[in-house]
Amino acid sequence: MHTNKVEICGVNTSQLPVLTNEEMKELFSRMHAGDNSAREEFIQGNLRLVLSVIQRFNNRGEHIDDLFQVGCIGLIKAIDNFDTSHNVRFSTYAVPMIIGEIRRYLRDNNSIRVSRSLRDIAYKALQVRDQLINKHSKEPTVSEIAKELDMPREEVVFALDAIQDPISLFEPIYHDGGDAIFVMDQVSDEKNQDDSWLDGIALKEAMKKLNDREKLILTLRFFDGRTQMEVAEEIGISQAQVSRLEKNALNHMRKYI
Repeated sequence: MHTNKVEICGVNTSQLPVLTNEEMKELFSRMHAGDNSAREEFIQGNLRLVLSVIQRFNNRGEHIDDLFQVGCIGLIKAIDNFDTSHNVRFSTYAVPMIIGEIRRYLRDNNSIRVSRSLRDIAYKALQVRDQLINKHSKEPTVSEIAKELDMPREEVVFALDAIQDPISLFEPIYHDGGDAIFVMDQVSDEKNQDDSWLDGIALKEAMKKLNDREKLILTLRFFDGRTQMEVAEEIGISQAQVSRLEKNALNHMRKYI
């Protein structure tokens, strides 16, 4: 999904602006003073944040335009509720809001379809279960139900499981009047944690502030695992120059993370 090169909802994503922290602060001041044009400018300047978030959900089978629109709703909610006095970066506050809005959308539009043949088997199994309970005054085993139906036990088990109401990952388990906490929020995922993912977004944004040589050096050093000597040989400069450029690039990135 090349979200930086295509049109989404009529928006040319390659031409979306990027706001600096100073520009955001100025726009917030204008918004608080009732300037609606500043609000529109702020939204436009943060649409790339929505694009970054929806990439996380691009394997759900949902249309990208729909996810983008839902993400924009989360962005607008974040703008309307953001408190500048807390000294928190807007992106740090907005990303969880956008994620939450998309999760709610996926939860509300989630459906698991069971074939008619499986439903028929399951309902016949339930009828036989009731008959056996009435006859023997005890709960029958699945094997006993399968024997009555003259069907393999595994097929009956599969059919009964198919009609059970699953516990959705988007099922709310706690709600205090604000955003709900869902089952997904309580499931540990060591490979794809929100914190590390947010750090990844911050690193990408900080890398954009570097010049081409600095980007190349950091990519070779920290993503490709090259030594300073190997980098120096590849780009044709001394190891001392690589060390100096690497140090300057890292210091420059720290200003934006």
